[in-house]
Amino acid sequence: METISASSVARLKRSLTLWDLILYGVIVIQPVAPMSVFGVLSSRGHGHVVTTILIALIAMLFTAISYGRMARAYPSAGSAFTYVGQEINPALGYITGWSMVMDYMLNPMICIIWISQQAHVFAPGISYGIWAIVFALVFTSLNIQGVKTSARVNTVLAIGMGVVIGAFFVAAARYIFGTAHDGAAFFARPFYDPASWNAKAVLGGTSIAVLTYIGFDGISTLSEEAENPRRNILLATVLTCVVIGLLSAVQVYAAQLIWPASEPFPNVDTAFTFVAGRAWAPLFVIVGFTLVVANFGSGMGAQLGAARLLYGMGRSNALPKTFFGAVDPKRHVPRNNVLFVGGLALVGAFLLPAVAGAATGYELGTNLLNFGALIAFMGVNAAAFVRYYLHAEEKKLGNLLPPVLGFVICALLWLNLSPKALIFGGVWMVIGIAFGAWKTHGFRGNLVDFELPPEEG
Repeated sequence: METISASSVARLKRSLTLWDLILYGVIVIQPVAPMSVFGVLSSRGHGHVVTTILIALIAMLFTAISYGRMARAYPSAGSAFTYVGQEINPALGYITGWSMVMDYMLNPMICIIWISQQAHVFAPGISYGIWAIVFALVFTSLNIQGVKTSARVNTVLAIGMGVVIGAFFVAAARYIFGTAHDGAAFFARPFYDPASWNAKAVLGGTSIAVLTYIGFDGISTLSEEAENPRRNILLATVLTCVVIGLLSAVQVYAAQLIWPASEPFPNVDTAFTFVAGRAWAPLFVIVGFTLVVANFGSGMGAQLGAARLLYGMGRSNALPKTFFGAVDPKRHVPRNNVLFVGGLALVGAFLLPAVAGAATGYELGTNLLNFGALIAFMGVNAAAFVRYYLHAEEKKLGNLLPPVLGFVICALLWLNLSPKALIFGGVWMVIGIAFGAWKTHGFRGNLVDFELPPEEG
């Protein structure tokens, strides 16, 4: 009888609860997500930041529902790659997965760039390069310990950021109610200010505000490590969007009351730190440090998601299976992929700033991240439409509207990305398609061999 090695039967371990999944999603998106883009949103939306955040919440919920429903059908670590490949076409699934690879690997990369730059500001005696190496090693070492270790770190980060957000709310309340204002109009102005309302400007701000939610899709990559994934992935995805949306809305609402839109910011990019400092002076430094912590959690979570995506593609033979499809039999994590993503993120943390300049490199990285994410979002919405409406015996409106509206919104956002992002993203996609053509000898062979994990009793 043939002996089966431990590595050949090793697979991911189901150990994540619904709470773990929600914490993972919240940390990857960041509970302080609107703080870093507050100034830009205020400028673009003519001060209606709360309105743009809430409109964006509605928009992203459509895509979140599609992700949750597809995870119920395919509880696989491959996420959008599997959904599109199984429901529409394996080649389209491969292209979706390739776009996600760029998205997921860029996220930890740009987080390392951002926090290394900020850490260098806090401790200028240590160079940016040393900080980049330190953070890349910490990300990788924590993720390679196992998914429950990552979940525990997420819990600590969530508590820490929650304390800072709570301190900001207390300071904001004291400042707002301790300062003279013009009555009810003052409290309604962040939602609607007739003096500055411009529908086109608000919609333009919404296109930026939607990016606040990008990262929730990472929950679906943990489907094979989640308890009761057919139920919990949908709940966690939708609840994460709702939690982040409402928390973000309250944060920017308080910020707009503290710093009216009619008053210019000293620096648009760091506007929220000035708002926090006005509410209570020590918060200027505290909020700045918190944003470093938030990006630490986001980068570590993104590396975790990237490793699971590569595992799903490797197991399905879309990428070399012996390397990307392997699972560490001891810790039940795709160790090769964690190391691969960590190494690539570190290299990128040096290359992007060197090629495009520190600020421009970070901006280009975020735009490229959105390029891949929005393609994946469109693919998942299309897959949900095909499975739950096109192929369904009973045509229900509830199965039609979310994926169609989600697809249309994501397509409009994708078309409005910067020209440079579309060019670089297009080059990445050409490379992926060329690899697929080489692998299948001109697309004459099987590109993907999908294999879903067995159900556990």
